[in-house]
Amino acid sequence: MKIAVVGTGYVGLVTGTCFAETGNEVICVDIDESKVHRMRNGEVPIYEPHLDVLFERNIQAGRLSFTTNLAEAVEPAEIIFLALPTPPGEDGSADLSYVLGVADQLGRMMTDYKVIVDKSTVPVGTAEKVTAALAAHATVDFDVVSNPEFLREGYAVDDFLKPDRVVIGVGSDRAEEVMTRLYKPFIRQGNPLIVMDERSAELTKYAANAFLATKITFMNEIANFCEKVGADVDKVRRGIGTDTRIGPRFLFPGIGYGGSCFPKDVQALHRSGREANHKFEILTSVMEVNESQKTVLFDPMLKRFNGNLNGVRIALWGLAFKPETDDIREAPALYMIEKLLEAGATVCAFDPEAMDNVRGRLGDRIMFAENSYAALSGADALLICTEWQVFRTPDFDRMKNALKNPIVFDGRNLYDVDDMADRGWEYTSIGRRGSHEK
Repeated sequence: MKIAVVGTGYVGLVTGTCFAETGNEVICVDIDESKVHRMRNGEVPIYEPHLDVLFERNIQAGRLSFTTNLAEAVEPAEIIFLALPTPPGEDGSADLSYVLGVADQLGRMMTDYKVIVDKSTVPVGTAEKVTAALAAHATVDFDVVSNPEFLREGYAVDDFLKPDRVVIGVGSDRAEEVMTRLYKPFIRQGNPLIVMDERSAELTKYAANAFLATKITFMNEIANFCEKVGADVDKVRRGIGTDTRIGPRFLFPGIGYGGSCFPKDVQALHRSGREANHKFEILTSVMEVNESQKTVLFDPMLKRFNGNLNGVRIALWGLAFKPETDDIREAPALYMIEKLLEAGATVCAFDPEAMDNVRGRLGDRIMFAENSYAALSGADALLICTEWQVFRTPDFDRMKNALKNPIVFDGRNLYDVDDMADRGWEYTSIGRRGSHEK
């Protein structure tokens, strides 16, 4: 099939590359000429494991190409995916100007039947708005489909090629047949293709992300309570995670969620509720708790240094909002950095992938190290904000020799509490006692 993907951000690039991998001819469109030039030369503009291999293979095979010319991509396409940004406005609502702006252009360009697919995460009712924008100028038949993505950064290629499910919101049999044919190679192992109306499909994405954000936040609340009553959140997590009604995933406590999806989508769903005169009280709590959770380790750090962090040097491991990505959007590390700098501390950070992005944002306000151990040199304590695999089994003796003090504030509970005590470390984590009987 011939496919156009408008927008080469995270979702658009993974979508276009993976569709090309199954034999489709894909043209990706972006207004950034420099970015398009780099992609044509085989440069992947984002970090995502395994994407580079598929990207290069499909460019060489002639199935994946790039352009800044929307009309060039639209003319041959049977299906046009809109993978455009929907950033939160000041009131938390999703900004649809990019999506509707392109829809307006498409309506003027189409010369035969097209299926227009909303791949962006959009509020309930967006398909109708896109339809209206297209219909204002279109002289041919078309259908608008909602096809939300469920990609995890760091695992996006596998998630796309082997999806848990594919959700399609359609209003016509013709569009359903086109989308079913497109996704048939991805559901050969029996994972469901779920067809529903457009509004339900739009809400499905928001509901899924809001539920997962709520699960994370609930566990963080339990962890904070554990610290007050002397319980161990690791034991509680295992105790409830074996309940098949709950399951073990998304139960790991830490310093809050970040990224491009959960914060934005929770806010947008909350705002949509207000517009429909519905109080999403649980989402209000989720947003409030997550905001405070991002800096929950600041007060223990301040207390450890006798209420004064002025001149204290902090080594920081992990800047991305999660491992296996260079995405720093809403990353808890950035919130902790701001608090530490305001308190007069200095920060030297290391992250396997995200340092360039943070350097572009913070400049020389913090220092950056060439590796994890270099970040420790001369530091008064270590703060861990992202659970990269490389941080899980470090050389603790080398760490101790590099640091001024054997102090770790662990925002991701990477290490065993008793083991750290036996090694002579001052170790503060989330929801666990300093040292306890096993």
